Amino acid sequence: MRFLVLQHLSVEHPGILRDFWRTEGITWDVAELDEGEPIPSGLSHYDALISMGGPMDVWQEDKYPWLKAEKDAIRHWVVAQQKPFLGICLGHQLLAEAIGGSVGPMSEPEVGIVSVSRSPHASEDPVMASLPAEFDCFQWHGAEVKSLPQGAQVIAGNRHCAVQAFRWGAAAYGFQYHVELTETTVSDWADVPAYKESLEAAMGPGACPRLESDVANKLADFQDSARRLNDQFLALVNQSARPVASAGL
Repeated sequence: MRFLVLQHLSVEHPGILRDFWRTEGITWDVAELDEGEPIPSGLSHYDALISMGGPMDVWQEDKYPWLKAEKDAIRHWVVAQQKPFLGICLGHQLLAEAIGGSVGPMSEPEVGIVSVSRSPHASEDPVMASLPAEFDCFQWHGAEVKSLPQGAQVIAGNRHCAVQAFRWGAAAYGFQYHVELTETTVSDWADVPAYKESLEAAMGPGACPRLESDVANKLADFQDSARRLNDQFLALVNQSARPVASAGL
């Protein structure tokens, strides 16, 4: 099994998910779009497409022209090919906009550890059903999905951000919150000037050590949730890759 990971900043990688993938024998290629690496032509040899977070916004195509190519690739992947997709933070927003939704700035950024609830019907969702009805998660964003693509289902939300997670079709998922945390995530991201500025604007000067401590206390729970999500997503990938038997055979 082979994945393609679209990254928008080198420190915003799949994190703990990479450990799970190695254990399962999954290999992956990375396209670092912000550094000028192109999306490979011909994606048919990949089993899943993963789009990570980043400091840019989905509407900044003039500043980051590769955003259009990424949206086109996502749209082709999930609509034309109907193959498994996982978008996290910016990747979640790109999925929404690529297939007909809209994204815009929040009235107030959401940064730190917050509570999220499953939507009522999400108890039957292949991925979200593996998580509790309400759980804490890690956030660091100032934009949100404002309207969903036609046919999409919200599977998690809270009062600050109504679309914390959604599914489109059988296996295209977007998660606004970060599931990929490791013990160095907060410090790595706080080294990025734009991220440090947004963190201190939301949580005050010197917020990084406090947030690191908060995350360390919850990291085992976060990584358990990440494992559950990953296991269920991989089940969908395996199902998608399985050949369909011909009728009557």
